[in-house]
Amino acid sequence: MSGRIRSEAFKSKVMSAHEAAALVENGWNIGFSGFTGSGYPKAFPEALAAIIDAAHSKGEELRVGVWTGASTAPELDGALARTGGISYRAPYQSDPEMRTAINKGVSYYQDIHLSHMGPQVSQGFLGKLNVAVIEVTAINEDGDLIPSSSVGMNRTYLDYADKVILEVNGWQSEGLYGMHDIYYPIGALPPNRVPLPIQAAGDRIGGKVLKVDPDKVIAIIETNAPDRNTPFKLLDDDSRAIANNLLDFLGNEVKQGRMPKNLLPLQSGVGNIANAVLAGLLDGPFENLTSYTEVIQDGMVDLLDSGKLTVASATAFSLSPKAAEKMNDNASHYAKKIVLRPQDVSNHPEAIRRMGVIACNGMIEADIYGNVNSTHVMGSRMQNGIGGSGDFTRNGWVSSFVTPSTAKGGAISCIVPMVNHVDHTEHDVQVIITEQGLADLRGMAPRQRAKLIIDNCAHPDFKEPLREYVKLAEKKANGMHTPHDLATALGWHVRFLETGTMVQ
Repeated sequence: MSGRIRSEAFKSKVMSAHEAAALVENGWNIGFSGFTGSGYPKAFPEALAAIIDAAHSKGEELRVGVWTGASTAPELDGALARTGGISYRAPYQSDPEMRTAINKGVSYYQDIHLSHMGPQVSQGFLGKLNVAVIEVTAINEDGDLIPSSSVGMNRTYLDYADKVILEVNGWQSEGLYGMHDIYYPIGALPPNRVPLPIQAAGDRIGGKVLKVDPDKVIAIIETNAPDRNTPFKLLDDDSRAIANNLLDFLGNEVKQGRMPKNLLPLQSGVGNIANAVLAGLLDGPFENLTSYTEVIQDGMVDLLDSGKLTVASATAFSLSPKAAEKMNDNASHYAKKIVLRPQDVSNHPEAIRRMGVIACNGMIEADIYGNVNSTHVMGSRMQNGIGGSGDFTRNGWVSSFVTPSTAKGGAISCIVPMVNHVDHTEHDVQVIITEQGLADLRGMAPRQRAKLIIDNCAHPDFKEPLREYVKLAEKKANGMHTPHDLATALGWHVRFLETGTMVQ
């Protein structure tokens, strides 16, 4: 054994991944650890995929429900989706194989706000949780679990699962001990809930370990495998322009007295553009920053290293291979500056609202009135999911969305007459930013927003067609508050599906 299993009571439960996966029965719901490619089980899912394939080859039914914290990795979502063995998936995914299974109708998918996943599991809306499969860094002598590189839904799954399988991963740094803040009272149901005692991003309100009933643990697997760590793309001109537009906006907020000089706690969504915004902060004028977010990316680690960011609170890492190696080598150092929490705490509306978090998230498209689509492509195809963006958007002090103004080499405008799917309504979206500019929508009625978004955010190739649409809508609409020509509002999307471009 690796020495990571220090409880005598657990050592007798060590077995192979195949032996553990063979315990799964048809129709089970499985709660997996994992959040944005970190802290997910490495061996069990692929072993289960092989067992599902073997069952299907014999004509036997073997399908399972898959619950996670958020997206995972090809070894989990991809391996299981390829078998056709996932009957239901929640709350967020980003794997191409999983996306294909969803869009082909092979797997049902429920897109759930990440802060809502815990309460829905607790209340039984997703059904019985038959087994939790959780990656940990080590098991202490008293049976407590040292979490790995993500926390996500782990506390809830360990509490509510009938059975538990643990993967003890020797690749995860033991220096992670002390980085986690596992708060248990948050799991209480109404009317027994208590206020969340967080007033600043760095507040610690829980313990360092996860608890598990040893009688529920049916298997332990030992692994030594890295997280999926994807390199970020090099910054391009559009990303730099978007980052600069946001920094200019934040500077003006300070100048107007709406924010302190060190800003308010930052939230940054996942992806290359969000990481570019963090890189922009590295060269910006702001000091003594804090972050209350859901994932820690490379740019946030760089900000911590520079001293510009004093503390970062999240539920998981989403790092490049180089940054993950640095984190593993220096985890005990970063444990003084980073707090990893359960996602129903990292994304909790109460904490976000109290601290006045600055929310910055990516989107697929926005319409001229300020509605945002962050999940669907051309009306019906699921891309990834809403993730935690809704938690921060509705409750943040400032809610901003960023995107290049076009996609597919200019064939698609990311500013459209009407979004093909609404994830964030005009009531929640305050700022829209592209490389073209920024539209501050606060205090504006819909028709005022339309002019500002078109003038400031749309690509030049689409500005005039958007203005023509507004003129047409104002002539044909049955009301002037939010004028739409319903016959042509989604015409740009229809044109793309028919011709491959939105350009007229």
